[in-house]
Amino acid sequence: MNTFRELGLSDKLLRSIEILGFTEPTRIQKDTIPLILEGKDVIGESETGSGKTLAFGCGIVDKCSRDEGIQALILTPTRELAEQVKDSLKELTHKPRLNIIAVFGGVSIYNQIKNLKRANVVVATPGRLLDHIDRGTIDLRSVKILVMDEADRMFDMGFIDDVKKIIKRCPGDRQTMFFSATISKEVKNLANRHMETPETVLAGNIVDPAKLKQVTVRVAKTKKFSLLTHILKHEEKPLAMVFCNTRHLSDFVDKNLRFNGVKAAAIHGGLTQNARLKAIDRFNAHEVNVLVCTDVAARGLHIKNVSHVINYDLPQDPNDYVHRIGRTARAGESGQVINILTNFDKNLMKKIQWENKTFNIGNMEINDFKDANITTTIGRIKKDHSARPGSSQKWGNKDGGSRNANEKNKQWHSSKNHDGDYRPKSGGQKPKYNNYKGKSDDYKPKSGGYKERSGDYKEKSDGRNSKPGSYKGKSDDYNSKPGSYKGKPNGRNSKSGNYKGKSDSYKPNGQNKDWRSNKKKGGQQNKSGGSPHGQNKDWRSNKKRGGNYKSKSSGNQGPRHHN
Repeated sequence: MNTFRELGLSDKLLRSIEILGFTEPTRIQKDTIPLILEGKDVIGESETGSGKTLAFGCGIVDKCSRDEGIQALILTPTRELAEQVKDSLKELTHKPRLNIIAVFGGVSIYNQIKNLKRANVVVATPGRLLDHIDRGTIDLRSVKILVMDEADRMFDMGFIDDVKKIIKRCPGDRQTMFFSATISKEVKNLANRHMETPETVLAGNIVDPAKLKQVTVRVAKTKKFSLLTHILKHEEKPLAMVFCNTRHLSDFVDKNLRFNGVKAAAIHGGLTQNARLKAIDRFNAHEVNVLVCTDVAARGLHIKNVSHVINYDLPQDPNDYVHRIGRTARAGESGQVINILTNFDKNLMKKIQWENKTFNIGNMEINDFKDANITTTIGRIKKDHSARPGSSQKWGNKDGGSRNANEKNKQWHSSKNHDGDYRPKSGGQKPKYNNYKGKSDDYKPKSGGYKERSGDYKEKSDGRNSKPGSYKGKSDDYNSKPGSYKGKPNGRNSKSGNYKGKSDSYKPNGQNKDWRSNKKKGGQQNKSGGSPHGQNKDWRSNKKRGGNYKSKSSGNQGPRHHN
């Protein structure tokens, strides 16, 4: 069968396919469309981009009508794939058009509730579909076609329990189809439970190995980003997908590539749906030539003319490596895969080569490249979620270090304290410290203005009268108010409750002693004039026991200020 007409499609479907520009069916379409039109259950294995959507879409458009409620349900693992499948099916429909809607998270559920009342075909992610089932806002009793697209990805992303619940809500008398890039053992087990004598179709890989060049480049971990920047700047007009294993690293690479003059955009699960779709549209329109992504973009998405796939991180699963490199060398075009390896990636690369022995992966040497500029660290990316692209705040594209558009002139750096705050250097916003909030760097506290961390001691200047109960145990010239100092009149050295029974000439040793056990507490006396260091006092004796600290020379007995 070399034409769509030979597959038994209706004239309206053939007209739609002709308008879309398809002239010859792919292998997966040749083998599955006749089975689907006969109403058989089908398991189809084929790579992303091989035409699976058109294969099951023909059966859906041919068998569904506008007057019978929801008759077809398609489950997808990602929002982007759900949106893409919905658009592809709309292109296939003919007048009168079917009402096809996409249901996924990250957007308002109330608009979906309104549209579900008139839907004929629903393309959904499992989580949001279960929300509608629990709310009672979707009716699956009329479903006669159930499709799982990228079924193996459902298992990888942990959706299988949700999928099983959804399948149980669908009528038993239905046609079921599983399509996937790889048919795993888990997919086969699920098919055996919920399908009746399914037909299995295995289509070949559409990626041409002869036109796909795979290489590895070894580099020190600290030079990894600099090497990536060098590659992207020196390749001739690359349209590249750069894969990272985490969303935080994707943001880090995207932000710093743009800071170094590379037109890049990021896509991962942490962005809003609108931001993710906008990044894909900009990449397809060549407004940006680098798409930094996680495995969300490895399968299902319709991305054309990718010239380079760069693995900034190697995937943990060898199957994910196959899906990543399948984004290039399509439809007779050539492509290149570059794997950036550090010493930590040796075992992963060996595992990938062992699982895919037909791959010819060579080595490439790149030694002479400059260090790239880093404007933000991965640590700050993790803590500053609000500044990610697609959030309510926006990255500054030109300043490189701003958190949003109103802070372009600030230089940010990571603080060393544990409160997770980010403090600008001098010249920007006033620093925030625990003790002197909003003060400049040369701020010096006045005497008596310093509060020690323990909160028990408020220092007063010499000769000042303290408030009742603020400080117990002042020097001999201290004039206390009633109730503030439990001691004897001036001229007596002993103080009740501190050194009982000692002579007037008694002086404590250099180490502070606990009045109960005489054990050293680690606090050292100030031997020169002034006071002991701020943290050297036993907080218990200051707060409860009335213990004092006695310096050998006269002067201020408060803690030393550290500016």
